[in-house]
Amino acid sequence: MNLQPLEILLIVGILLLIFGVGRISKIGGELGSGIKAFKDGLSGKNETEKSETEAEDSDQKPQE
Repeated sequence: MNLQPLEILLIVGILLLIFGVGRISKIGGELGSGIKAFKDGLSGKNETEKSETEAEDSDQKPQE
């Protein structure tokens, strides 16, 4: 099934009418955070390792 550009625009327009811009951006943000959590889970990172890494990164940043 090949979608033409006009068909894609029509589908996006209908989705905007149904859900609204705010809801679609919220869904996109949730999808992105879900993908990030999935990748972190695959790489074996857990919450304590991430928080330790973030703390080390914030300590190393030069303060203005």
